[in-house]
Amino acid sequence: MGARYDLPEADAFTRTYWDAAARGVLLLRRCGTCDRIHHYPREFCPRCWSEDVTWSAATGRATLHTWSVVHRNDLPPFKDRTPYVAAVVDLAEGPRMMTEIVDCTHEALRAGLDLEVVFPGGVPKFRPCGAGRGGRG
Repeated sequence: MGARYDLPEADAFTRTYWDAAARGVLLLRRCGTCDRIHHYPREFCPRCWSEDVTWSAATGRATLHTWSVVHRNDLPPFKDRTPYVAAVVDLAEGPRMMTEIVDCTHEALRAGLDLEVVFPGGVPKFRPCGAGRGGRG
């Protein structure tokens, strides 16, 4: 099998993030200087440039900001998964995150949709709140 474009490559810095995701925990970075939370994980605060940043567990809640239903992607293994929903969500803690929406019909997608994080294969994705408990989706 060739290169996998859908799997993260953890390094010494991001291993903490991916190990937590494998346990079902979404981690964000919190700045000890300006108290702002950011995502994607960086070793410094993108707002004040402080290096006083630590890992912080997120609530796992978000709202849908924007999305696109991808019907064609020739990179393996995406072509076998189409159509799928690539999205940007607003995390409850403030930052925006690129992700995939799962367990939701395309017709049910709408800006502001309440979402919760799930971790299929140890990768954070989002679904409508309650979708895994018999809710709509």
